[in-house]
Amino acid sequence: MTTYKSDFLNVLAARGFIHQCSDFEGLDAKLAEGPQSAYIGFDATAQSLHVGNLTGIMMLYWFQQCGHKPITLMGGGTSKIGDPSFKDEQRKLLDDATIEENMEHIRKTCFTQFLTYGDGPSDALTVNNNDWLAELKYLDFLRDYGRHFTVNRMLSFDSVKTRLERESPLSLLEFNYMVMQGYDFLELSRRFGTILQMGGSDQWGNMINGVDLTHKVDQRQLFVLTAPLLTTPDGKKMGKTENGAVWLNADMLSPYDYYQWWRNSDDALVGTLLRRFTVLPVEEIEKLEALKGQEINEAKKILAFEATRLCHGDQAARDAEDTARKVFEQGGIGGDLPTTEIEGETTFVDIACALGLTASKGEARRIIQQGGARVNSNAISDPAYMITPDQANADGVVKVSTSKKKHALVRFKG
Repeated sequence: MTTYKSDFLNVLAARGFIHQCSDFEGLDAKLAEGPQSAYIGFDATAQSLHVGNLTGIMMLYWFQQCGHKPITLMGGGTSKIGDPSFKDEQRKLLDDATIEENMEHIRKTCFTQFLTYGDGPSDALTVNNNDWLAELKYLDFLRDYGRHFTVNRMLSFDSVKTRLERESPLSLLEFNYMVMQGYDFLELSRRFGTILQMGGSDQWGNMINGVDLTHKVDQRQLFVLTAPLLTTPDGKKMGKTENGAVWLNADMLSPYDYYQWWRNSDDALVGTLLRRFTVLPVEEIEKLEALKGQEINEAKKILAFEATRLCHGDQAARDAEDTARKVFEQGGIGGDLPTTEIEGETTFVDIACALGLTASKGEARRIIQQGGARVNSNAISDPAYMITPDQANADGVVKVSTSKKKHALVRFKG
């Protein structure tokens, strides 16, 4: 493994975050000079970020831990366009009020657990690119900056080529996204002296535009550093469940479900995930990833606990761990499972759909017929099976399950 002068690059290398850099030697020398600022951009297309954004957040975390200043750039302006990279169709356009509401939720729930904010030189800063993008005059912008972007080069980036090869429409609005992103880097370098933009490897084309633009306009050298995308062993992007994204906001995905997502990760990825998404020492991680057979489950429990602790705090992690232990190891009912209240008896099929245990009633019926459905840990076989108040335990709940890993609780009103 390459040894760098700067603590930050050494940490990233040891933890598997480095994929590509515009100038390793130049960036290493700059970081070794003293505190610098770096940023990652996050568009506000939902009220939460998800696990797919977590690589970037952890890069900013380690940047701050090494004495530098992390900047989270909220895309209040670029969210009005939507990143077209590797998408087959244009994203739904959001109005200003929705974008602002999304940004507020993200600020409160997705950054403060990982980064330290304040007035110190290495304290994190959150800024909104709408502050400068909304003020641009179109003709002035085209004259001053548009001339530095060639359509030939923009068409050569994989994110654009993929869209065109699929013969999917690419609007002028979306084509401008990489220009806006390039201008963001120029603006941040002027306002905060920012020297580095980080992100996933699929963003390389968009990111390198800012380096080129700033060099041409301000004759200043900036840097881009990308991390490998988080993928499953078969090459698919990680960060999804059967019911959608793995959100970082506890209101959109409970800490227990978040814990379980990590707990159910592929055995082959345990070492990678421990390095990237926990702050455990690398020496300890090396011991955990060396475990074999059933012992690897102990490493996955540590991964789930540490990842949940970082995102949701110590108490939430302990509660999720306790619930998982009761459900899976002691055969009991944990208090952090998804819960719904109902009046009177209801079919298992309806409950499974209402709680998100299945995507449809048809799927629920198939699970029953295949022997995968449980009520209070007892198998059921009737597709018309009813959940009734007399099945509730001493705590007044009934546990329903659609697999060994998917459980929820039903509580009867009154």
